[in-house]
Amino acid sequence: MSEQEGQGLSSFRYELEKQPPKPNVGPGGTTRQASAHEFPVSTGIAGVSMRLEPGGMRELHWHANAAEWAYVVEGYCRTTILHPTGDSATDDFGPGDVWYFPKGYGHSIQGLGPGECHFLLIFDNGYFSEDHTFSVTDWIAHTPTSVAAQNLGFSEEDVASLPSGEVYFAKGPVPAPEVGNREVGLQSSSTREQRSLVTTHRYPLEAQEPREFAGGTIRLVTVEEFPISTTMAGAILELEPGAIREMHWHPNADEWQYYLSGTARMTVFMAQGHAEMVEFEAGDVGYAPQGSGHYIENTGNDVCRLLLTFNSGHYQEISLSEWLASNPTQLLATNFEISESLAERFPREQHFIVSWSDTRC
Repeated sequence: MSEQEGQGLSSFRYELEKQPPKPNVGPGGTTRQASAHEFPVSTGIAGVSMRLEPGGMRELHWHANAAEWAYVVEGYCRTTILHPTGDSATDDFGPGDVWYFPKGYGHSIQGLGPGECHFLLIFDNGYFSEDHTFSVTDWIAHTPTSVAAQNLGFSEEDVASLPSGEVYFAKGPVPAPEVGNREVGLQSSSTREQRSLVTTHRYPLEAQEPREFAGGTIRLVTVEEFPISTTMAGAILELEPGAIREMHWHPNADEWQYYLSGTARMTVFMAQGHAEMVEFEAGDVGYAPQGSGHYIENTGNDVCRLLLTFNSGHYQEISLSEWLASNPTQLLATNFEISESLAERFPREQHFIVSWSDTRC
């Protein structure tokens, strides 16, 4: 336990990909969860790392206490979703794509192949758990046979042949590239227009032109770009070796991080002298509570790439450099008890990412 943890701080790191997968979930997939139950500091956001084999299916289900925001790390999958209005949607996703399903909407996910599909599911409630996920097989299995038969138009013998409990994962054939009379699969088209297609539930984040800085890039999607995603926003951040995502905080949201590649360091400042420095590597999850000061520093020799998600559809931040630049020099000199000549050397504009070239005279 670190000195900071002894003072009452929870660890801001969780080694998600080193955890054993959830047992007894059926063939076709694996899942690892990081909710507040496993990662106590993560009270506002929960996450799941899920993998589906070709034809593997996360069965029809809905979440009662959280919306679902997802990012595809690798591979291809297909989702189906039903809206309360009776409208339905089917979309295919590839690496770098995002989806969003509002709380309570029924949906499924299936791997399209040719290899495994790995995606991250992020929920806008840190206490998301399987206790609040409702599966179609589990529901029917716990309904009287006569009621299920009447509701489905089956015989009672037919109902008896259905699963006796929750399936969770099922393994079947890889679905065809066409649904009804329309093509939905990215597999069926490699054109830029198809890869960049935005639909109600799909946003191609990797196809977005990034904001570029001397020490890295960021791609950000909010409710402004992806209107259905009213409760969550997300970004892909890339930091060059030695670069720092500058000191900042988010006044309106918690930040949940998944480290895709590289190594990094973050210090989370929680006021009253409480701070914790944490080291990260690929497969780890990090967390910065709403309002906490933090930064991310690339500590390796390669690009550090990470997914950032926020439990608000609107992205807000206040950076140290921008905050200092908004104040008169004399005020800063008084605050820091330094000379005005030194105070004049504080940043005069927001950096966002600070590279070595920014700090060298």
